[in-house]
Amino acid sequence: MTARILDGKAIAKKVRDEIAERVRGLLATHARPPGLEVILVGDDPASTVYTRNKEKAALEVGVRGKLHKLPAETSEADLLALVRRLNDDPSVDGILVQLPLPKHIREQSVLDAIDPAKDVDGFHPLNAGLLSSGRPSLVPCTPVGCMRILKEAGVELAGARAVVVGRSNIVGKPMAQLLLAAHATVTIAHSKTRDLPALCREADVLVAAIGRAKVIGGEFVKPGAVVIDVGINRGEDGKLCGDVDFDAASQRASAITPVPGGVGPMTIACLLENTLNAFERREGAAAAR
Repeated sequence: MTARILDGKAIAKKVRDEIAERVRGLLATHARPPGLEVILVGDDPASTVYTRNKEKAALEVGVRGKLHKLPAETSEADLLALVRRLNDDPSVDGILVQLPLPKHIREQSVLDAIDPAKDVDGFHPLNAGLLSSGRPSLVPCTPVGCMRILKEAGVELAGARAVVVGRSNIVGKPMAQLLLAAHATVTIAHSKTRDLPALCREADVLVAAIGRAKVIGGEFVKPGAVVIDVGINRGEDGKLCGDVDFDAASQRASAITPVPGGVGPMTIACLLENTLNAFERREGAAAAR
């Protein structure tokens, strides 16, 4: 068996095209476009690339994107002041603080300060609680992107056995919640799980989000399973790779996402979608007042 490759780049383009069309329609009746503000503290090379890509992608679909680049020595108080200013700005619909932050800044304090209605990363505890209770909310972008990939691939989730390897608040937990909402039977596994390969082999849908290069080998994959690889790592050869041993897993899976070119492009596309959804909710709430 050779797995079908799930092309995240192509699906992300489809999502961005949908967003651009929605934005054009909104501008026929609204005086402003959706606004996304991205905050970068310091000069971490990877974060710098990510934030520039987010700003560029926003502009391409008609979303007003702005990058706030702050020096690494920025105090927590000054960063919180900027967040509060953006919270109060009616032209801002989405606020994203790029992680990781410098060690002297408490990440959770900053994330908790973002207006939940503008929390397009979906990290605020209120949005996490809404997701857990099955109510509408802003959901972390990477899990939303994974779900869109599964939808585009035609994967039937109702009644399927899904295993999510990883329990982070950013990917693992919200991914499990979304799969549960789609009527899958879900198990969350992690580094302390006993006999992880055997558990993973029970999965019809296997999501790897553990953050270790190629830790999910071919023996973890049930023949015919769909494998979603969220990981982005550097292999021993210096090349980008996922949490899954792609070559081995693709010999057993029916479909698999590559790294790069799988989940990664979907994250930015779903960030833009969250920003647009936040705009529509805020504008709708304003109209109702």
